[in-house]
Amino acid sequence: MAARRAALAILDGVARGTPFDAARDRAVEGLDQRDRRLAHELAAGVLRHTGELDRALAPLVNRGLDSVPPGLRRILRLGAYQLLRLDRIPPHAAVATSVDLARELAGDRAAGFVNAVLRRIEATAPHASPPAPAATPGDLARRFAHPEWLVARWWARFGPEATARLVAWNNTRPPLVVQPARWTAEELAARLAAGNIAATEAPFGAGFVVTGTRPEALPGYREGGFLVQDPAQALVVRFVSAGPEATVYDACAAPGGKTVALGRVVRRVVAGEARRDRVRRLRENLERAGSGREFVILADAAHPPLRSTGIVLLDAPCLGTGTFARHPDARHRVSPAGLTRLVARQASLLEALAPVVEPGGLLVYSTCSLEPEENERQVTPFLERHPEFHRDPPPDWPADLLTPDGDLWLFPPRHGTDGAYAARLRRTV
Repeated sequence: MAARRAALAILDGVARGTPFDAARDRAVEGLDQRDRRLAHELAAGVLRHTGELDRALAPLVNRGLDSVPPGLRRILRLGAYQLLRLDRIPPHAAVATSVDLARELAGDRAAGFVNAVLRRIEATAPHASPPAPAATPGDLARRFAHPEWLVARWWARFGPEATARLVAWNNTRPPLVVQPARWTAEELAARLAAGNIAATEAPFGAGFVVTGTRPEALPGYREGGFLVQDPAQALVVRFVSAGPEATVYDACAAPGGKTVALGRVVRRVVAGEARRDRVRRLRENLERAGSGREFVILADAAHPPLRSTGIVLLDAPCLGTGTFARHPDARHRVSPAGLTRLVARQASLLEALAPVVEPGGLLVYSTCSLEPEENERQVTPFLERHPEFHRDPPPDWPADLLTPDGDLWLFPPRHGTDGAYAARLRRTV
């Protein structure tokens, strides 16, 4: 029950607007590792598969699923997720724990209602027929629990087949990928092998995919031998192609994964972050895994604290549509209005940071978004306003990772990574 209570608390927090990670950390405090993992799996699974779960539940509620109070609806989804998606949980346990949650929330009548609905799910689930192919963006959005407006955009841009692969990718559990930090890649691989940890090379050689464990249990966690980071973010750092004598201003540095990776190869990284709570997290990550060449400052990227430097990295705040698999709650928070606000913010940050780049230096703009307004449609107008900058991609990059303009572009179902974009802009004068 402890794991189920925590999972319900996570879902309640997300429904109130709390980010998934923050809601999870609050809900699982005091639980053992097994219950923590189960709570995470249940809550994340419900968020990824809400559409499928609601389709299964809706015909079993006489007055429609919308008539069920939100708290009970989340309990029904938790029970249905265990019945439909988790073979290792006995059906009677999935039903009984959901009934107990309903009783705790709203009494015996609610418990009886949840019991009746989930018993019918249990009886019919093995015989459920596969869904028909999606005929419209709305069909796909409902099936895979994505905003319809966003799926319609993807459908128009990528086509029905690629969009279907993308939303299906977003509903899978992402692998655990670790990157070298204080250890070299060779040392990390050797330590994992010595510890009998199953690990394979991540896509494009960007880290190691580790199975069957959690980061804290891996050799080197306390020593800062590695950091957890998707290959996409490691490839963005590789795309920067900073030399060993460089000083880099990482303008929006928290939580610090790119800062740590840059600190391994350059002379100095000035890591700026505007929010005090994120500065604390940045410091903690650097204390665990940094090289000592990273220097944290509380600073808004819109008001750069440096006069000039050779490389500026703007990992811009964005809609995050390339990371929906890793952040299952994020899809439920995005909106067209939010996209409009972010696009304006990104443009203002680019304008503020451009003067900081020395002649001959680099401004590297990156996002974890798939939306063109945040990516190439942000960079191209910037270059039109600033003829002193031009695109300058690093040499010898795989063509499959580059746009025709030479920008980095990662599409999750094609590349096996999070989605990401980066443009490398050289200042001539």
